[in-house]
Amino acid sequence: MRILLTNDDGVQSAGLKALAEALLDIAELVIVAPERQQSAAGHAITLHKPLRMNPAQIEGLDIQPYDTNGTPADCVILGILATGTPPDLVISGINAGANLGEEILYSGTVSAAMEAVLQELPAFAISVTEYDCPKFEAAAQFARQLVEDWQYVDLCDGGFLNINVPSLPPDEIKGIEVTRLGKRAYVNEVTRREDPRGQPYYWFSGEAQELDGGEGTDIGVVAAGRISITPVHFNLTNYDGISRLEPLVERLSG
Repeated sequence: MRILLTNDDGVQSAGLKALAEALLDIAELVIVAPERQQSAAGHAITLHKPLRMNPAQIEGLDIQPYDTNGTPADCVILGILATGTPPDLVISGINAGANLGEEILYSGTVSAAMEAVLQELPAFAISVTEYDCPKFEAAAQFARQLVEDWQYVDLCDGGFLNINVPSLPPDEIKGIEVTRLGKRAYVNEVTRREDPRGQPYYWFSGEAQELDGGEGTDIGVVAAGRISITPVHFNLTNYDGISRLEPLVERLSG
């Protein structure tokens, strides 16, 4: 199996290295990752500047990775079109920090997996729940197991998997559960500061509030120490809203 690995934390991230080391002996790996941190880049693609893809090096890893000045979604397109044979599978991660609930709309990690689906390739995104001192071993082991059993993964058209793994040692993981997206909101703050020349700049920050972290949600499952697997579809149509809008359309067409 030929697998394209990417992420949004950059080519030198420890999570990407852990993922590659876990898969190196069971798959042919191609690595295309951003040259720098691209967290919260979302699904942006680059249209108005040249994209570069340069040979890089990951210390201790006997494989030739590439870095690019593009976004995570760019990495997938480059990995498919500019590296020879297209991959059989795209994996994005291992991200330092969870991607739960609405966070998947901002996540470069998740957007890379979604771009793979748009390119008609199977994919999954994988993250650990800790940002500052993440433990990647359990996530790397799980990614390997999933690849080995990939023939049993049944994805609907346009779908991919978003996986979140508690930042725990493997022997402390309490199980695996298929989940739905929970709901969390951020209380955002914008701080105005001035640079040494007196010009203003702004810094975003915020605290997460769990609005739905109950049974069956990705938020609740990882909080309980289990691995969350959420099937995600890029079709954002609100099908209930179609029938609800029909009276308005009739009125406007009257």
